[in-house]
Amino acid sequence: MTDTLYDETAAAAAASVIRAYSTSFGLATSLLGSRVRAHVRNVYALVRVADEIVDGAATAAGVPLDQQREVLDALEAETYAAIDRGFSANLVVHAFARTARECGIARRHIEPFFGSMRTDLERAEHDDVSHDDYVYGSAEVVGLMCLQVFVNAGASAPRDPDPVLVTGARRLGAAFQDINFLRDHADDAGRLGRDYLGVGDGAARRREVLARIDGDLDAAAATIPLLPPDCRVAVATAHGLFAELTERLRKAEDLSVRVRVPTPVKAAIAARAAVAHRRTPLRRTTRQNRRPSE
Repeated sequence: MTDTLYDETAAAAAASVIRAYSTSFGLATSLLGSRVRAHVRNVYALVRVADEIVDGAATAAGVPLDQQREVLDALEAETYAAIDRGFSANLVVHAFARTARECGIARRHIEPFFGSMRTDLERAEHDDVSHDDYVYGSAEVVGLMCLQVFVNAGASAPRDPDPVLVTGARRLGAAFQDINFLRDHADDAGRLGRDYLGVGDGAARRREVLARIDGDLDAAAATIPLLPPDCRVAVATAHGLFAELTERLRKAEDLSVRVRVPTPVKAAIAARAAVAHRRTPLRRTTRQNRRPSE
């Protein structure tokens, strides 16, 4: 038995993280059905906190590199412990643990994520192999965590998602990460000294990255209609927002200015997603209109 007030407070803490850090994901998450919405916010909150350890807040607080790793290790250990025991004194971890227990988010999803976060403390430049490894851990598994939520929230027992949906979740996560790498290139290189894509090598490399993003977005889009109905509009909105970012990045001449999608354009993208993936109410079947085979 759990304390409902504590659980609700933990969920509210997780929700405050996504509101503060991401207008785009915040918008998309608000379009999820109530069955899954809080769970996805719980996933995002843990991911965001871990990212802050290696990307900003810890450094700004004067935490040395070796201690940042200790803090990250402690967060990972507390995450596993909370999943095992069903409680954490860390509100964000508690919220995530409740989601992991209900939806079947396992160590095979969590360990690669923390592995990629450690990479940010150890490696500044990436080749194609290390880039792919990093993106799998930092983004693709986050997509897989969300897919576990989409498939299993509210179920009596978690099950493995369809392999087609697994591929779609991974490719959408990879696209999101590469788009963020492109739009944050100036900050990553200037403030953190990191190069994930090698786009500083010239326009040809940038075109290559954009073509890969296009392929990932196209592959992911084909799987959205296969998602549970209460997830489709939100995922389609997130896909549309990042597709719009891709087009703006393609046209941008100055990558030192962070590309953004204006609020009215975001609203239009969400409206189109709602029309394209609106839920169709199930018809009630009466005894009179049933076919003999039913």
